[in-house]
Amino acid sequence: MKNGIKKQWLLSLIMSLLVLLLAACGNSANADENAGSAAEEALPFAEIETLAKEEGNIVSVGMPDSWANWKDTWADVTGKYGISHTDTDMSSAEEIAKFEAEKDKPTADIGDVGIAFGPVAVAQGVTQPYKTAYWEQLPDWAKDEDGHWVVGYQGTIAFLTNTKLVADPPQSWEDLKSGSYKIIVGDVTKAAQAQMAVLAAAIAFGGDESNMEPGLAFFEELAKNGRLSNAEASLANIEKGEVEVTLLWDFNALNYRDQIGKDGFNVAIPQEGSVVSGYATIINKWAPHPNAAKVTREYILSDEGQINLAKGYARPIRDTVILPDDVAAKLLAADQYVNAKPVGDYKVWEETAKSIPQQWQERVLVHLN
Repeated sequence: MKNGIKKQWLLSLIMSLLVLLLAACGNSANADENAGSAAEEALPFAEIETLAKEEGNIVSVGMPDSWANWKDTWADVTGKYGISHTDTDMSSAEEIAKFEAEKDKPTADIGDVGIAFGPVAVAQGVTQPYKTAYWEQLPDWAKDEDGHWVVGYQGTIAFLTNTKLVADPPQSWEDLKSGSYKIIVGDVTKAAQAQMAVLAAAIAFGGDESNMEPGLAFFEELAKNGRLSNAEASLANIEKGEVEVTLLWDFNALNYRDQIGKDGFNVAIPQEGSVVSGYATIINKWAPHPNAAKVTREYILSDEGQINLAKGYARPIRDTVILPDDVAAKLLAADQYVNAKPVGDYKVWEETAKSIPQQWQERVLVHLN
């Protein structure tokens, strides 16, 4: 009796397992089919525009009116599609964290992050891909191969010199080294802009994101000679007239120069070399208004969108865009950027950047008063 029950139970178990296995195979096939359908699902842009208008809203993070002239971009996007817009300013890391934290009840559609955070966002699984009509006009370093992040504008580390304090403003790292004035690089232990300034010096003297020694040695010597200031690289400090030379992104340097007084400051890209980086849009994987986010990315990379960014001192990522004379006059001449290079491998840079704060503390900060 027990053997008969056991056999019947085993037979039932085997049949149940077969049913489950067949169901799993069917689900897998359906999943693959659905995935294939999703991949082929790219809508014509005219249809995306229609859906964006129906969505009626776009919520951004880290794209405030005052940064890179987003004000004009939002005015154009909302006017063109008849949608409303709101923004909450925050750091790149905060944007990614927000997308993840709110995935069950998402509020944000699109964000603007430093290029190094693009791969981080993809690794976190918080983005969705979208390639614009301008895809082929973008350099390879400025886009994720699947379209999860796309650089809209670029920045290069530059020298901002107060010409009332420095009669002969530096045009090269060697000029900087041989001067007698103090230099502000910012908080290298925390600020990405300051860390990129160290990388820029490393590139100029033969290093790269995997070899920061030339950059660290350069600033170590300045610190030993009493040439390095520990002040913050802020507009307020520059306005006080106590800062001789500050290392900044070119768009920040040009903006500060024009705010304080164009005649009293010089902006230059160091001749031996510098680093080019950029800021990229990421579209929230769970965006409540995904099509509004897509038309926004499309507009940012259009001629009009690129010109808007240039009005905010940010160099367009598309070099085919012809800027109006008055807008081009806001930027530095193209020949200043001949020796400026993008980061070759952001995964390497991400690892290198982790060690910079301690090295800066041990090799540079110990020499500051």
